[in-house]
Amino acid sequence: MSIPEITVDRERLVETAGRMIDVHSFTGDEEGMAELMVELYRASGLNVQWQQVEDGRANAIGTWPGVGGGKTLMFNGHMDTSYSGREEWLRGVPGFQPKHFIDGGRLYGLGISNMKGALACYLEAVRSLQDAGVRLEGDVMIAAVAGEIEKTQYGDAQGAQYRGYAAGTRYLVSHGGVADMCLLGEPTEGKVVLCHYGSLWLRIRAHGNFIHTAFSEGKRDQNAILRLHEVLSAVQEWIPTWEDDPANGYGGARAIVNVGAIEGGFGWRVSRTPHHADLFLDVRVPPTKGMGVARREVLDMVRGLAERFPSYGIEGEVYVTAPGAEIDEGHELVAAIDASHEEVFGELPSRDVTRWFSDASALTRYGIPTVNYGTSTGLMDVEKGENLEIDGLVRTAETYARVAMRICGVA
Repeated sequence: MSIPEITVDRERLVETAGRMIDVHSFTGDEEGMAELMVELYRASGLNVQWQQVEDGRANAIGTWPGVGGGKTLMFNGHMDTSYSGREEWLRGVPGFQPKHFIDGGRLYGLGISNMKGALACYLEAVRSLQDAGVRLEGDVMIAAVAGEIEKTQYGDAQGAQYRGYAAGTRYLVSHGGVADMCLLGEPTEGKVVLCHYGSLWLRIRAHGNFIHTAFSEGKRDQNAILRLHEVLSAVQEWIPTWEDDPANGYGGARAIVNVGAIEGGFGWRVSRTPHHADLFLDVRVPPTKGMGVARREVLDMVRGLAERFPSYGIEGEVYVTAPGAEIDEGHELVAAIDASHEEVFGELPSRDVTRWFSDASALTRYGIPTVNYGTSTGLMDVEKGENLEIDGLVRTAETYARVAMRICGVA
């Protein structure tokens, strides 16, 4: 098909991205950002759908309707940021604050790379098509969603700020937010991600005596923390068996397991040995393995620990099962991205398999083929924080516009 020439408005794109950065939208507090998205949608003549996910949290959907007869392309992006900027170790880093600034051709600010830059590119893609007088046959849907960041409620960590892992996109797809396919602009360094791993979170508990320090002499082997130390050593023996198993690999990428947390005892009362201690694992699972199978396999490992340490009261609990996602190399969306990227960047994009999670997990479960393809972040500036190259943003927005023309059809 013939692709009309379009021009991305660089200043408008940067202004839009800057406005997005300036709105605090930590997980659980995305409604202000949703309100900004609605304002931007309406200014661009898009139809607006507001989805109240829960108090203080909403999805904002903007649709540019086509003339009919074409496919609907969704651009999906999460509004929540990985950090609040208020963390003690981030307060002095300007690029991790919800206040944008430009330096050396780069736009800095909390959430710009993950993933407010993509949301700005989606809008600018539509605006550039409108400016060029292009009409599409199919609809373009921009879905700005809450609660994507990899986190979950557990123990005392309760409340909206812990409800992530596709919370917003799961609400989206069950309340009308569906399309023929979706481009998800996570920061992929300009690569086409055909697959990402899923995530299974596992707690392993070792029990012990709850006893005063004064009476613990000769009973150190009953201390839950010290017991967990032995359990951790055994888990470290198991980890390579998971990571090296060909059944857990995909596309040349190996599985990976992270020892993410340890909890046990009471810092305010170390005159007592803890009644239990917990070890937390993040086990990455390929999209080709069912989460039920993965659950069974990791709990079999826990049962093995219980047999190895029969007096430790070993328990296991799986408390996150977020499947991975994949798309066929031959899908028309992949072809559209390839052609559009080559026109803008002068070469075909490379491929990648990643071990991070994205909302493609929820989208593909609703029959919406999804590709992760987004901006290039470059190296993180440890002194200035999160940033994106402005030229990269401009070219990404143009690529998205060209993808929309190819998928939706030019009227």
